[in-house]
Amino acid sequence: MTAKETVRALLDRLADDCTLEEVLYHLYVAQAAGDGVDDAAAGRVIPHEEVAADLRRKWVLGSAQ
Repeated sequence: MTAKETVRALLDRLADDCTLEEVLYHLYVAQAAGDGVDDAAAGRVIPHEEVAADLRRKWVLGSAQ
């Protein structure tokens, strides 16, 4: 889907009385989600276990460094 098609599809899904701020927010979310899909496809991810261990070490055990 091209960027223009994505914007049109988004506008079709939003309420007719939506604000420009809402449109911009939804465009941002669509782009961020697309970036995440691209990152995952390219292998630019961190395993869940690694993230969980890092968060546990920093926040649960109180050893943020």
